[in-house]
Amino acid sequence: MSDSAITYTLYIQADPYRVWQALTEPAFTRRYWGLSFETDWAVGSPMAWVERGARTSDPAQVVLDCIPNRRLSYTWHTFTPQWAASVGVGEELRAELEKEPRTKVTYEIEPIGDTLTRLTILHEDFVPGGTLIGMCGRAWPMLASSLKTLLETGAPLPDAEREREQGPGGYEANES
Repeated sequence: MSDSAITYTLYIQADPYRVWQALTEPAFTRRYWGLSFETDWAVGSPMAWVERGARTSDPAQVVLDCIPNRRLSYTWHTFTPQWAASVGVGEELRAELEKEPRTKVTYEIEPIGDTLTRLTILHEDFVPGGTLIGMCGRAWPMLASSLKTLLETGAPLPDAEREREQGPGGYEANES
């Protein structure tokens, strides 16, 4: 992690197609992340995040790059009052997040032999020392590990549910 980006690389015992499915298909993302995306994954297409009953969309929340089974990039979501209420984020914290510029996430998917895939996650454009990079820096290791565990064992990490109960990034759901 730098002061404005998070990079996380992991090796998954699954082929690139399965990793792609885990990143893009709601049946997978809901299991390890607790949310799903509404989009057609075409470059420039809008993305809605659906999490705990809240649908978050914004014209600047879009797919930036999409090469199936190889690369996916999109802008990070918008911090609406509806999103905050659904995940238990107080208005003070939501307002702090809203002040920071939009970030982007890129996934690089690389086959290593026949059954192993290297997944590199780059989340960038954070305010150095900002609130969001701290939250995401705590969340990405659990999220990536749960994705890996789901693909390798058929079940996400047991702690992933507890993480969702705490709220994104591990902050307490009742924090204001």
